[in-house]
Amino acid sequence: MHPAKSIIAFTTLSGAGYGLIFLLALGSALGLVPDAPWFGALGLGLGLLLVAAGLLCSTLHLGHPERAWRAVSQWRSSWLSREGLLALITFLPAAALAWGWVIEGRPWLAASIPLALLTVATVFCTAMIYASLKTIRQWNHPLVPALYLLYALATGGCLLVLLLIAWGEAAHEFGFVAALAVTAAWVLKLRYWRDIDGGRSIATPESATGLGGLGKVRLLEPPHTEENYLLREMGYQVARKHAGKLRRIAAVAGLLLPLGALILLLATISGWWDLPLALVAALGALIGTLTERWLFFAEATHTVVLYYGRQA
Repeated sequence: MHPAKSIIAFTTLSGAGYGLIFLLALGSALGLVPDAPWFGALGLGLGLLLVAAGLLCSTLHLGHPERAWRAVSQWRSSWLSREGLLALITFLPAAALAWGWVIEGRPWLAASIPLALLTVATVFCTAMIYASLKTIRQWNHPLVPALYLLYALATGGCLLVLLLIAWGEAAHEFGFVAALAVTAAWVLKLRYWRDIDGGRSIATPESATGLGGLGKVRLLEPPHTEENYLLREMGYQVARKHAGKLRRIAAVAGLLLPLGALILLLATISGWWDLPLALVAALGALIGTLTERWLFFAEATHTVVLYYGRQA
């Protein structure tokens, strides 16, 4: 598929925002984050800003962005509509938690738990937009929802560690959570890459045309004499050597840098190096996720390209 910048930004930024909000909601409920109003304003403000920026980016991919509001009307059958509706509903407990935390000086438990659950549900729906498409083998994979959730937790966790250290607080609990999320996300990602590299599409020219009983089907003439929308959007190809290079860059930036920085933070006594290490972890997680998300779209191929002569 064509790796649109708007969708890459949407899935990465909104995932990081929801991951940060999820941890802030749980942390406030369990008393693991400062009750200071300005910390609540900073943390929730950053999380909501990332979510809003991601949702805004998603509308740029629409042919008519002014009609984006109609997306929520098909929630009974569309994962996209469910994701959009939940994204809007999530702002309600987020506003309630912000009011209690910032205005009244204490986070509201009644708002934090629903907010945490809604963030998980929203990210899950975002993943299912892609995982539910049986026509794209690389997306219709059982690990996709788990990967979206883990990357959201990893990037959000690294951001929360950075905020806590910048605030002058210890971040051991969330540093451990972020390190586990980073490790789990990349272990599953490596398994996912192995699966899509070794798997075969269930669709073939023979099954697509229904002529398999007559033998091998091959294209005599292409349906179009030049590239069209379907080939641009659904038949994007990335060279194997470039994909391999980008996978290594994603793993170094998204796994080795954050995990190494988090391990050093957890293993050493606090010092001047804490903030630079936390910054390295947060930036590495975001850059690695952006690269991983580009590959997620670029390496996916729609079965419609079989009608243009491309082999399964």
